[in-house]
Amino acid sequence: MPKLWNETIDAHRAAVREAILDTTARLVSEGGLRSVTMSQIAEQTGIGRATLYKYFSDVEAVLLAWHERQVTAHLQHLAGLRDQTGTALERLQAVLEAYAGIARQRHGGELAALLHQGGHVTHAERHLHGMLQHLIAEAGKAGDLRCDVPPAELAQYCLHALTAAANLTSQSAVTRLVAVTLDGLRPVP
Repeated sequence: MPKLWNETIDAHRAAVREAILDTTARLVSEGGLRSVTMSQIAEQTGIGRATLYKYFSDVEAVLLAWHERQVTAHLQHLAGLRDQTGTALERLQAVLEAYAGIARQRHGGELAALLHQGGHVTHAERHLHGMLQHLIAEAGKAGDLRCDVPPAELAQYCLHALTAAANLTSQSAVTRLVAVTLDGLRPVP
């Protein structure tokens, strides 16, 4: 097959896959996890059930793929903040604020239990931990953050502290939580 033909087929497959993911996420948000069926997904996406099963084996597989896409987008956003200009402390603060905002939007209950069982979550957590560890080490070398605790431990502290953002009701509360978290990283006088 010519290269153009293959590219067209690949683009079509990618578009169908994205439509399946978006439709499933919408159906779950409208009716709940247990209400969604493969028949509904196929109908709402505008494809046949046989086509849907070529892409995904069940609703759970669709949701895990959707979540992996979301997690990847979040990591890309955080990496973009990490790579901006500014001091390591400024970049760290931007990453922490964005991460806390993401944590505030997390799903709860049965959906969270399903989505967070994938290996993609463990990979993302490791990646984020490494990102924070690097920024903390860089800011420590600049004298902006404490150096008496290893950066890996401080990164873990940040991640655990910011899980509290899931229960916050406003962006100003998230900002305060990040400020308190950063205060814990400051050099001891």
